[in-house]
Amino acid sequence: MSCLGKAAAAFPIQGVCDMAVRCHASRFVVLGTFFALAATTLGCQFSINCGEQGGAGQAVPNVPKEGAKVSQVAYVIEPPDLLTVELLKSLPDRPLVGQRLVRTDGSINLGFYGSVCVAGLTIDQAKERVEQFLSQYIRNPKVNLDVYSYNSKGIYVVADGAGFGEQAVRLPFTGNETVLDAVSQIGGLPPVASKSRVWLARPGCGVMPVNWNGIVQCGDCSTNYQLVPGDRVYIFSDPLLRFDTFVAKLLNPWERMFGFTLLGATTIKQLQNMGTSPLAGAGITTF
Repeated sequence: MSCLGKAAAAFPIQGVCDMAVRCHASRFVVLGTFFALAATTLGCQFSINCGEQGGAGQAVPNVPKEGAKVSQVAYVIEPPDLLTVELLKSLPDRPLVGQRLVRTDGSINLGFYGSVCVAGLTIDQAKERVEQFLSQYIRNPKVNLDVYSYNSKGIYVVADGAGFGEQAVRLPFTGNETVLDAVSQIGGLPPVASKSRVWLARPGCGVMPVNWNGIVQCGDCSTNYQLVPGDRVYIFSDPLLRFDTFVAKLLNPWERMFGFTLLGATTIKQLQNMGTSPLAGAGITTF
């Protein structure tokens, strides 16, 4: 008997086929079990999220929003804001003009004149602080100071990846952004997003639901809230896509294992159907 024939005899095809059938049956049982488990788990998770939102689409009263915005409180300078400073009358050959980065210790570098701390001050207070500091070099100095780049305060847009993590994007805060502005800066809702599961999480104030369809399709501004520093706009994923990812993660290892089993069964069946080794047909004697 040839080596290939011995291999076929060593693995009875009937036993392998029975095992493959049992694997197929087990796969459906496992799939049904995973489906029930995932549905229960995801259902609990969705109910908790909806409960925190206080009901999808319900606007929170007395919160600034599109069409009813309010002026923000005076901006407080912090690292790593970028300021623009101009000294109108400087010492000869010692000009002071240009952008100044607020360093980690809260100070800005004024070149020849030294460094002065401006962190924790408003723009007007920082202007007075710089003028007072320069008065030891110049009589009655006049300074123009403003924020060139708002780097220290931001808002966040977090998008759920339907089971594949979460994407968080930090956007600079300038004082006029709304939920729609923030989402538009990341290119809109991700492909896996659920339009009915968008909300705004504000530290210290809780969760406020966002009626996305109402904002973009109907022009309803009641939930297009004006954002403040530290706000998190959260975009949840579509439940069906999330469930599909959950099932795929659980079944993919089993599918690979079943695939190897079926491949082995098919190979052994082909060897048994040959009857003899392929070498015998070529006139080669096997032992």
